[in-house]
Amino acid sequence: MRLVTYASGSGARPAALVSGVAGDRVLDLGDLAGSVVGLLTDAAALAAARAAVAAADADSLPPLDASALAAPVVPGKMLCLGYNYRGHVPDGVDPTADDPEYPDVFVKTPNTLAGPNDPVVIPPGATDVDYEGEVAVVIGRRAQRVSLEDALDHVGGYTILNDVSDRAWQRRQSQWALGKCSDGFAPLGPWVVTPDEVGDPQDLLVEVVRDGVVTVSQSTSTTIFSVAYVIHHLSQVMTLEPGDVVSTGTPQKLPAAQAAHRPLADGDEVTVRISRIGELTTRFVAPSRPPVVERAERDETSPAHSPVVERAERDETSSARPSVVERAEPVETSPARPSVVERAERVEASSPGSAESSAGSGALSAQRPMTTQEAYA
Repeated sequence: MRLVTYASGSGARPAALVSGVAGDRVLDLGDLAGSVVGLLTDAAALAAARAAVAAADADSLPPLDASALAAPVVPGKMLCLGYNYRGHVPDGVDPTADDPEYPDVFVKTPNTLAGPNDPVVIPPGATDVDYEGEVAVVIGRRAQRVSLEDALDHVGGYTILNDVSDRAWQRRQSQWALGKCSDGFAPLGPWVVTPDEVGDPQDLLVEVVRDGVVTVSQSTSTTIFSVAYVIHHLSQVMTLEPGDVVSTGTPQKLPAAQAAHRPLADGDEVTVRISRIGELTTRFVAPSRPPVVERAERDETSPAHSPVVERAERDETSSARPSVVERAEPVETSPARPSVVERAERVEASSPGSAESSAGSGALSAQRPMTTQEAYA
């Protein structure tokens, strides 16, 4: 079966595609499970879905609207392999050298996930964005320290991943995350094909077509690490959950494509096609102009002033409230309040009796400290 997630009036729903005379038709499976992962993890629901597909009258079903397709699953984690095809090696390494002992594993973060029809926006300043067409495995059963012999029993299905990469960022460090994890750099889909229809995952032809030219063409039989081994290997370290995606790496580009390498640019289209799985076409677009830049340009070209400038101009031309300095000037010219010393002298002079009587009261009386009331009288 080919299982999809499609947008409907009630939200995203799982469905199966049924081949009809006039093309693919959509059989809604939302009554059996809430998602494609829900179907893959429920044996009874999956069996009921197979029965429904077998009994369906394709011509009575709605036609597939490809623009309504979302990523078939939303993985909890996306694990990817580098240099997993013989002949695909790092720069400067002999392609005939011995195989590595273990897979080269990296991650794609959740922000990279994109649907099969979502355009990939080339990040501002990116100078070498590239494509990688890969077979992606969708986990259907929880896998924790599984044996090599049992590993394929944990596969729910297969889909296609375009592992979009920014080579300039990738070359800047030994860890690849910044070169692999720009927003939307993991288009996934368009559907998940169940293992019974795919057959042997080590016997698939992976091809990539860029602008009408085949740039990659190689069989999964040339992978260094099989799907079974990769699942077994990863599960020794981490638990693989239903819906997780394990992408198995990209073949080397054909010699002519390598020689004519050109970074992806606005308007380019890349199609990854894999036998018995399908095709995933991704369009690349230039980034839109940042809103901050647009606002700055409007401010420079428009006659309007900023609020701060407008307030400053009003203050200069209006007879508005006087400034702090202006308000201070009347205070300087008005009769000043007597100082504490002056008030103290008046208190002494206005005390009852003559100066002689004050003197007669003795030196201690003249030296008595003034009270707060007297000082501020």
